[in-house]
Amino acid sequence: MEHQRLTSGDSGVVWTKEGWESRLILLSGKGQQSYKKCFFCRAIPWNDIFIMSQQGYVATPPYSQSQPGIGLSPPHYGHYVDPSHAGSPPGMMKPAGPLGAAVPGGMLPQGPSHPGPHQFGQNGAHAQGHPPQRFPGPPPVNSAASSYAPYSPSTQSSYPSPASTSSITQLGSQLNAMHINSYGSGMAPPGQGPPGPPPAPSFQGPPRPLQPSIMQPGSQVLPPPPTTLNGPGASPLPPSTHRQDGFPGPAPLNTQYQPPPLPGQSLGTGYPPQQANYGPQMAGGQLSYPGGFPGGPAQMAGPPQLQKKLDPDSIPSPIQVIENDRATRGGQVYATNTRGQVPPLVTTDCVIQDQGNASPRYIRCTTYCFPCTSDMAKQAQIPLAAVIKPFATVPSNETPLYLVNHGENGPVRCNRCKAYMCPFMQFIEGGRRYQCGFCNCVNDVPPFYFQHLDHIGRRLDHYEKPELSLGSYEYVATLDYCRKNKPPNPPAFIFMIDVSYSNIKNGLVKLICEELKTVLEKLPKEEQEETSAIRVGFITYNKVLHFFNVKSNLAQPQMMVVTDVGEVFVPLLDGFLVNYQESQSVIHNLLDQIPEMFADSNENETVFAPVIQAGMEALKAADCPGKLFIFHSSLPTAEAPGKLKNRDDKKLINTDKEKILFQPQTNVYDALAKDCVAHGCCVTLFLFPSQYVDVASLGLVPHLTGGTLYKYNNFQMHMDSQQFLNDLRNDIEKKIGFDAIMRVRTSTGFRATDFFGGIFMNNTTDVEMAAIDCDKAVTVEFKHDDKLGEDSGALIQCAVLYTTVGGQRRLRIHNLGLNCSSQLADLYKSCETDALINFFAKSAFKAVLYQPLKVIREILVNQTAHMLACYRKNCASPSAASQLILPDSMKVLPVYMNCLLKNCVLLSRPEISTDERAYQRQLVMTMDVADSQLFFYPQLLPIHTLDIKSTTLPAAIRCSEARLSEEGIFLLANGLNMFLWLGVSSPPELIQGIFNVPSFAHVNTDMTLLPEIGNPYSQTLRMIMSIIQQKRPYSMKLTIVKQREQPEMVFRQYLVEDKGLYGGSSYVDFLCCVHKEICQLLN
Repeated sequence: MEHQRLTSGDSGVVWTKEGWESRLILLSGKGQQSYKKCFFCRAIPWNDIFIMSQQGYVATPPYSQSQPGIGLSPPHYGHYVDPSHAGSPPGMMKPAGPLGAAVPGGMLPQGPSHPGPHQFGQNGAHAQGHPPQRFPGPPPVNSAASSYAPYSPSTQSSYPSPASTSSITQLGSQLNAMHINSYGSGMAPPGQGPPGPPPAPSFQGPPRPLQPSIMQPGSQVLPPPPTTLNGPGASPLPPSTHRQDGFPGPAPLNTQYQPPPLPGQSLGTGYPPQQANYGPQMAGGQLSYPGGFPGGPAQMAGPPQLQKKLDPDSIPSPIQVIENDRATRGGQVYATNTRGQVPPLVTTDCVIQDQGNASPRYIRCTTYCFPCTSDMAKQAQIPLAAVIKPFATVPSNETPLYLVNHGENGPVRCNRCKAYMCPFMQFIEGGRRYQCGFCNCVNDVPPFYFQHLDHIGRRLDHYEKPELSLGSYEYVATLDYCRKNKPPNPPAFIFMIDVSYSNIKNGLVKLICEELKTVLEKLPKEEQEETSAIRVGFITYNKVLHFFNVKSNLAQPQMMVVTDVGEVFVPLLDGFLVNYQESQSVIHNLLDQIPEMFADSNENETVFAPVIQAGMEALKAADCPGKLFIFHSSLPTAEAPGKLKNRDDKKLINTDKEKILFQPQTNVYDALAKDCVAHGCCVTLFLFPSQYVDVASLGLVPHLTGGTLYKYNNFQMHMDSQQFLNDLRNDIEKKIGFDAIMRVRTSTGFRATDFFGGIFMNNTTDVEMAAIDCDKAVTVEFKHDDKLGEDSGALIQCAVLYTTVGGQRRLRIHNLGLNCSSQLADLYKSCETDALINFFAKSAFKAVLYQPLKVIREILVNQTAHMLACYRKNCASPSAASQLILPDSMKVLPVYMNCLLKNCVLLSRPEISTDERAYQRQLVMTMDVADSQLFFYPQLLPIHTLDIKSTTLPAAIRCSEARLSEEGIFLLANGLNMFLWLGVSSPPELIQGIFNVPSFAHVNTDMTLLPEIGNPYSQTLRMIMSIIQQKRPYSMKLTIVKQREQPEMVFRQYLVEDKGLYGGSSYVDFLCCVHKEICQLLN
């Protein structure tokens, strides 16, 4: 195909004979001569595929030496391979660069050269039919972290020790063959560069290792306050220091960069985005955020550059994908009558009409078309999984589930596989028998259930019976489905308050007691009932337990103390669990007295496991399921079962022992969780830590019993009480089922093999949950055990047996039919990226308990590359091997996968505590698809563009610093946190309207709630925040962030398309990395 160059200044376009193509092609000749300009396509339509290709090119002076690409050995996320070591001979370690240089972003790796014996041996093995091995992952990040210390220059060398990089495979000549420019070091044509180092001589012929520059290409510029790093007047390059192995070493650190000015120091002109993609700052005033707002193509801040960086607008945008889906499917009715159809994205609002398959609110799949054979599944490596949220909330404009009651007969089930009657059953022989859609067994129809068939073989009552015409419905269960074959008692809620010294002194105990008076009025109840059947009980504790008798005929509550915490027993039965309405006055009396009762207590030691034990024993004695609400704040150090010690050891980070930090300290909590599940006792924990509390241990019982963990670090009454109270109210009122068992049945040919979530499993099939609420999802992975037929499809039935809040035993059934195909293209066409990321996150977060994080990250990158390489090889139209082609359904998979890889669970960061990592790990394990989508790719809204007359949200923008503008105000939310970012030049009328203060300088960043001001700006913004909040299971605490102030660092971590502050590559870099990997696999 002939290309003609059309140049326009420094950028170019590609025009082909066929007209504009949806291809991004880096143009240059194959000869790789120096000084050759490169051109990028512009205005790329994203239709079916996103294509990149490169024929190789080199830089001009002063940086004309070749630089390596970012092969996956080693993929330092965020600081891959140091250009200064491009020429490592085989078998030698490659240290990270002086500043942990990143991949030259925006440059696409060159088509692969033929690997020698030492290059990517694992891929070579794979090519010869061996199972694909995982790629070596990033070396320990602490070596890089030292270079990024927030406000002080580091003196520690950033070279990892040989031991830490021993697993790194060498790229050898593969890297030498790569000619990739930096996009961040001010690649100006000769004579156009800023004042700075004199041009180094250019080299023709064999590439040589790059000498260390003042800032390595792509290396991370420090967070705010901004600095004119490598700016005007930079000193000339010092001679490089040489290490013994012959590699050029880093220049002395003080010549590499100066620390940013501290708060209060002069910031210089402008505010360059702290990313590597921009060249050195020029003297004089500059636009602080190039490209203006919102998200026009960013112009370069800095000198004119010969090599344009890969334009972020030309690579797939999650925001664009979300907006396109909303435009085509938003507000419409989505009927579930077609097997294997792909539903609208979770971010698209539509009305779902159940016509025979479960609503995507209940079940979403990684792909809606399964491969017919296990060989195909292995070839594609796309996980076959479903994310099931059995108790999902259904909006008021959709039909709630119908309840089917067959009386003493109970539900009709297949005799062989025990599947429940559903639309997949085929009636035959005039309606007297039916063939099971799951196991093909032919069953007799019970006499009570008989009905004649019409002329097309369908029962005459087809549309009158929910179980024949709908994908989801409920059955009333018979006594056969109840414990001990007797009806269950209604559940109970037990409130357990830590009354140690600190909780009394900071007012937390008083706050909880006051709030309980309100929330107990709102206990959940059956829809048709006047009052709640749930009984309530109260326990306080420090190193001993206090039980309270609140029987309705008492004038005053009575306290009983249990001091033997080693063998906990319940000192009273009658009067401990009571009906709230009947005992209201005694309960209010107790809640008034508790803060005073312990006001003089100096006891700071607490127990924890005995508290759960006591609650479980109380429920057991009352013979009912229930839920414990525990309000706890410190490491349980008192002598008792489950006593914990502080084991927060930073030395374990980035070692193979790091996994210990995610495991419980003692097996006491595992055994306790097992007992709780056996007795239908769910535990929800509200944690208020001021220091390390070992979330990995304390959170285990809540996790395994289907409860929820809430955490409020350094709780301060005036700042955090609203977030806590919102969470408490929401948790008490939410839809919930108790003492639940879930079974997932499938049609022949495949079966459920792995389960991820807040669940307990005694065997391989029964998913046990002490409780399951409307926010909890279970992710299920499927594997083939035979061939699947294209005609019959793949059928899934999820059945949950549970007890309602009113004490009724029920079965909730969800059915879903998927297509099957022997064509890989059909499989890729039907994928859902949001569900894939939910699966990958949960499987990775489960694996952190027993595998090194480095290995997990390698596996994720490897599988991403495999899935895309398989598509490229088997489904895409023929094209140069060096092109990156993404299937339409997966075009944002790389950006989401990079967000997952950068999450603090998989990539430790010095400022994130061990407890926070364990907490986030636990939250993600129970998330549904919508929550994980927002968590990994936050929503970023420009508030200054608000239309105050409209109730619709402003259009979201991409999570990158380049999209911010200093004249703007932006709201960011990820489901746990909410930030309001204020640019230094925010419009005063907006500041006045939102905060009721005259200017930016007067805004108090300590506030966590916006003031209620009666003007349109304030009302509209608070309405938008409540819309974002209302669909989320956790109350998001608001943080006000001012541009250029220290707290902005925290906000930056959520700009997930940019390079991470402590490692983790930018989206552009990761795309290059994946491309490189694919090239290796295709070779």
